Amino acid sequence: MDAPEFQPLADIQVDLVKPHRDGFALSGQGNDRAEYRLEVHFDMPLDARTRTVLGELLAQSELSISRRSAALVAAPARRDRAHRAPRRRITAD
Repeated sequence: MDAPEFQPLADIQVDLVKPHRDGFALSGQGNDRAEYRLEVHFDMPLDARTRTVLGELLAQSELSISRRSAALVAAPARRDRAHRAPRRRITAD
């Protein structure tokens, strides 16, 4: 059975990147003129140089947010991060 296609929600130009203890908060305006915020969390510590480089790269990024229809995919409720198994999903274009 084929998985349902992802439906585009927004394309966002990142305007601001704020570092946090375990990641970053990216803010920007979407093509629909709404303001968006995306938080990225890492399950491993980042040294100062890595944090700086990631912050610079993310500040130059654009985000495309898509999702599957909620009616077609039963998503589990968001769990507390402490009870979540570490994820190791890496993708590249």
